[in-house]
Amino acid sequence: MFKKILIANRGEIALRVIRTCKEMGIKTVAVYSTADAESLHVRFADEAVCIGPPPSNLSYLKISNIIAAAEITNADAIHPGYGFLSENAKFSKICEEHDIKFIGASPEMISKMGDKATAKATMRAAGVPCVPGSEGIIRDYKECLSLAKEIGFPVMLKATAGGGGKGMRAVWKEENLESAWESARKEAEASFGNDGMYMEKLIEEPRHIEIQVVGDSSGKACHLSERDCSIQRRHQKLTEETPSPFMTDTLRKKMGEAAVKAAEYIKYEGAGTVEFLVDKHRNFYFMEMNTRIQVEHPITEQVIDYDLIREQILVAAGVPISGKNYEPQLHSIECRINAEDPYHGFRPSPGKITNLHAPGGHGVRIDTHVYSGYVIPPNYDSMIAKLITTAQTREEAINKMKRALDEFVIEGIKTTIPFHRQLMDHPDYMEGNYTTKFMEDFKMKPMEEAH
Repeated sequence: MFKKILIANRGEIALRVIRTCKEMGIKTVAVYSTADAESLHVRFADEAVCIGPPPSNLSYLKISNIIAAAEITNADAIHPGYGFLSENAKFSKICEEHDIKFIGASPEMISKMGDKATAKATMRAAGVPCVPGSEGIIRDYKECLSLAKEIGFPVMLKATAGGGGKGMRAVWKEENLESAWESARKEAEASFGNDGMYMEKLIEEPRHIEIQVVGDSSGKACHLSERDCSIQRRHQKLTEETPSPFMTDTLRKKMGEAAVKAAEYIKYEGAGTVEFLVDKHRNFYFMEMNTRIQVEHPITEQVIDYDLIREQILVAAGVPISGKNYEPQLHSIECRINAEDPYHGFRPSPGKITNLHAPGGHGVRIDTHVYSGYVIPPNYDSMIAKLITTAQTREEAINKMKRALDEFVIEGIKTTIPFHRQLMDHPDYMEGNYTTKFMEDFKMKPMEEAH
């Protein structure tokens, strides 16, 4: 087992990994930028190393600084969390070269699954259903137009190196294709330094349902059931739940088998997520694979009583998995609490938290790195907490979430708590009747009406 793990991340995920390491008797090293000196992950790690100034390209994305921090503290493994370098093949390779275990996918695996066009080709070969689309990267606009006509509108243009909704465009008519092609490529080049595009048939009324998988070094994999992530804004998830209200036993069996088949075909090692689009007829199509732990992993942990970070560490240390597939025994919902103003287009709201009161009680979990007096820097993702409620039924989990949101007080900044409170009262959400298009029609009620 590892003696010391460096966590190459920040905020609540860094703190989450530190907690599990402590329970396993493993020493921890936090890295931080100067903007994060007061974050709880820095305070609770055994050691902490400053790796640079606030901009992430000079700190959390600077591989040389992170490797140096691991070497001076004698860390024998690095946990990358999610975001930043968690799916960076070069970083995984450099860790390998420095004889530091990367607690994540191998460089080959990240390269194979990180490029979405290659991933789809791999999944087709594995016999996993895929959305009709381009075989690989589209060469030019002429090929783009010809392919769109062949597949039939509507189509979705996607950046091959994409993530977080960047470089994606839905195109409903031929006359809008060229401008979408140009703007998506520009955005992809600016965001990822890669303007490669591919195309898929746009699935109408889709749900975004993902299957959590874990694979070990022997090539064996299992699944830990699904999460419904369909409530999204600009392709960024806002809330997730498991089990999906759209799921049936038959569909879970089929999707679970497809996800395990995908993981075993590529001999996947570690925790990962196979993401699917599911249409209104319950046909499902492979979308992408995330070769890392997901933001929404706590809801899976809650419904099957399973520490996914611990499992990641064990698998990385060569411990085989049980091979058993898991099904949800309870219902769990996660609300991402962001420092954003939902009454003004979800604009970011960094600044000082002047007062914080966290909810509690049976079945309420909070993953956060903030506290009263903490200053949220403007340099990073706006998520400051995850509120998770778990109960016997979906209705009970929603009622518990309403109560917990009412108790959750964060003053000094704007947060998405009022949005989640209104979402929990929305008739379509309460009925489980929602798709990835839900937010297009959602309107915040004025504060007076909401109470």
